[in-house]
Amino acid sequence: MLEMTILGLAIAAGLYMAMNIGGNDVANAMGTSVGSGALTFKQAILVAAIFEFAGAVLVGSHVTNTIRKGIITPEAFASQPELLMYGMLAALLAGGIWLQIATAFGLPVSTTHSIIGAILGFGIISSTGGGNVQWGKVASIVMSWVISPVMGGLIAFFMFTLIRKAILLKKNPAGPTKRLAPFLIALVIFILVLSFIYKGLKNLHLDLPLGQAVTYALAAAVVAALLAHFTLPSLERRMNGELKFVERIFRDLQILTACYVAFAHGANDVANSIGPLAAILNIMKSGSVAMKVQVPTWVLAMGGGGIVLGLAIWGRNVIETVGKKITEMTPSRGFSAEFGAATTVLVCSKLGLPISTTHTLVGSVIGVGFARGIAALNLHVIRNIIYSWIITMPVTGVIAIILYKLLVAVLV
Repeated sequence: MLEMTILGLAIAAGLYMAMNIGGNDVANAMGTSVGSGALTFKQAILVAAIFEFAGAVLVGSHVTNTIRKGIITPEAFASQPELLMYGMLAALLAGGIWLQIATAFGLPVSTTHSIIGAILGFGIISSTGGGNVQWGKVASIVMSWVISPVMGGLIAFFMFTLIRKAILLKKNPAGPTKRLAPFLIALVIFILVLSFIYKGLKNLHLDLPLGQAVTYALAAAVVAALLAHFTLPSLERRMNGELKFVERIFRDLQILTACYVAFAHGANDVANSIGPLAAILNIMKSGSVAMKVQVPTWVLAMGGGGIVLGLAIWGRNVIETVGKKITEMTPSRGFSAEFGAATTVLVCSKLGLPISTTHTLVGSVIGVGFARGIAALNLHVIRNIIYSWIITMPVTGVIAIILYKLLVAVLV
């Protein structure tokens, strides 16, 4: 009876966490596309439904780390595996609770930091104590609060500044758009292809050597540039007005980038909900702890489905914040922000620098706004977002400690 109760609680907590990932993390990824008008809210849900779910189920890792980012050592719970199981259950609930609170206020926070803070909380308070915590890992995560938004913001700032000076401020923007768009499209395709085959989506075991990956990415970029070169003139003739044609190009590029971000997010970040759940299921099955555990396909499907459901139910608040409240979005601005985020994730991942996709994207949006002048930014909203980033790990840690103590008191 107790085992079935724990199993039911674990599945419910995993689904709850997945839904809140959708309501916050995926919502901020879709925010720029909705804010710029490139996608409607319903279209954003459809894009997320297809690409998040496909990324989670088809490419999501079937083997996951027991402890996200290795901040505590599972072996420390070898003599009392049930304590790790209760700790993981507390972490899922704590992460989900904080994400729902943040989402209600429209605050885009890191789901990875949420689950890490929760795991850190029960790791400190458990019988193994703070000596089990890998404090160097924690320090690197704190570094990401600065690295992620700064790098994303810089790339987005320079990209939009280039687009603005070379295209948008020209008297006849259609002319330079036709000349530069093939190069921009090639650059986007190069980054996206390189992200897949060099960064490597885990379940496809794609992690080619840099030279080979660059060659393939360049080939795809050249093909895309040639297609754009020959199709743009006919598109211009069909569009009425100079600015409509220009923003249409950036709208399509932004949608393409948003699809990539959704697919990659589903593949890589679904572990925030299914990793702890998989650890609980493994302990219940084997009675022991392990660094890596198998993830059943139904768990991946539940994670992907929960993410999409959460976006549909709770996602509007964060979408409003990222897409409209930080700075005004247009397709060209939204594209610059998405490009800055995607490039930062690729570069930082391979350099081994700690990053947060949420912080990166928000930083990129701020960078685009800053390119138009400080007056284009809503500093009040930005201040609240930064505060929410700072308190995410402490808050989820405290909630996890309380829940862990309650679970142990009731179930042990």
